Amino acid sequence: MTTDILASLGPVGVWTIALDRQRAPAERGFVADVEALGFRALWIPEGLGSKEAFSHAALLLASSTRLTVATGIASIWARDAVAMANGARTLADAYPERFVLGIGVSHESTVNRRGEVYRKPLARMGGYLDAMAEAPHAGPDPERPAPLLLAALGPKMLELAAERAAGAHTYFVPPDHTEVARAVMGEGPFLSPEQAVVLETDPDRARRVARKYMSGYIGLPNYAKNLLRLGWSEDDLSGGGTDKLVDALVAWGDVEAIAARIQSHLDAGADHVSVQALGERSADLPTEQLRAMAPAFLG
Repeated sequence: MTTDILASLGPVGVWTIALDRQRAPAERGFVADVEALGFRALWIPEGLGSKEAFSHAALLLASSTRLTVATGIASIWARDAVAMANGARTLADAYPERFVLGIGVSHESTVNRRGEVYRKPLARMGGYLDAMAEAPHAGPDPERPAPLLLAALGPKMLELAAERAAGAHTYFVPPDHTEVARAVMGEGPFLSPEQAVVLETDPDRARRVARKYMSGYIGLPNYAKNLLRLGWSEDDLSGGGTDKLVDALVAWGDVEAIAARIQSHLDAGADHVSVQALGERSADLPTEQLRAMAPAFLG
């Protein structure tokens, strides 16, 4: 069952965009480090200009022996539904029980730059799921299909994730959203939020790193609307975000403080939290931060 695959991820995984900036040998080394630390899941994004999700996942899976790779997320605008369905079938067959397909509608600015027209994202996702279900496939199906997760923030997309997929992958959310998402989806579906963290106890340095990360997201309508739904104000979102908002979205401090934030998501209903360790430079692999935090997460 696909639910068994999701259960095998454990409570904490790794989420990183830094692999997009690496050559293949460095990626292989990072995968070996993550696996040796005891993490079971590695989440990778797909944005405009990033590495293509399926070929990237194949590289990472081939570099490990037991790590599960999850897309967080593969854009439905980057390939048609047949390619998406059959790409997932191929990886699920080649790497049994080690691939999770997260898909999402992305953002209007990104989609427009692809030359597409972003409109009615919920309807677009529903139609895309229909087309995936009907996708022709000449080869044998994998013994266990890759679990399908939807990128979801608002209640309607969360409901769709609960009804038409194995669950949801949420991004740029505080634990309050995890509680809301669990209430909307009910007890059964899988829920996996991403949590950005800065292993730094100095407030000024930690918030500087956090705001640099947040600058790429806080102005995007999908994320801004989600925060406003949660009760944050336009003033909270302006100027790079108030300290209170920064602290809600990015956990910082010592290992114990960050572990407490992860636990807050789990207590709010998350099944698995993917940790994105941030540093001064987004291209730097977070190996040392993960090494320092792994005992608290996995002990």
